[in-house]
Amino acid sequence: MEELHDIQAGLDQRIHTYKSKLQELQKKRDRLDEEIKTVKKYLELAETLYRVEQEKARVAARQAITIEGERDRSKTGLDAPDQSQEILLGRSKYLGMSVPQATMVLLKEAGTPMHAKEVYQKLVEGGVRIRGKTPVTSIAISLRRDKRFRRVAPNTFELVDESLVTPGGGS
Repeated sequence: MEELHDIQAGLDQRIHTYKSKLQELQKKRDRLDEEIKTVKKYLELAETLYRVEQEKARVAARQAITIEGERDRSKTGLDAPDQSQEILLGRSKYLGMSVPQATMVLLKEAGTPMHAKEVYQKLVEGGVRIRGKTPVTSIAISLRRDKRFRRVAPNTFELVDESLVTPGGGS
């Protein structure tokens, strides 16, 4: 009887030790998750700033070639101060990307299919300029034509498994 009691006490002690270790590891994982989020944000910002600087260099090169100091605008239609303002306002995530490129990033992050209207809202928030009278329809048509996306419901799209798509397989 006493031997059984000793076994139970030993197991109880192990359970307590494992629970403590589990809590400690979960706290470490939470800290790492937060650190990963922060690093991803910094990476995203650095990539955006890189694209802006690249675009500034292109504009400067075009301006050097332009006759009589004619002022060129960048592809995005923004001059450098406007681009800086976009970055500061947090609307730069997809700056310089095409609709399919930005949607691919968006759907990868979301990990779930999205309706074209929701895609439109997120892309505009992220700095993509979409012109036209019916931008949601334009996005839906663009994604429908791109092999990287699959329609799963009316105007709702998901990413196709990348291993199935040939390199450069979209717009």
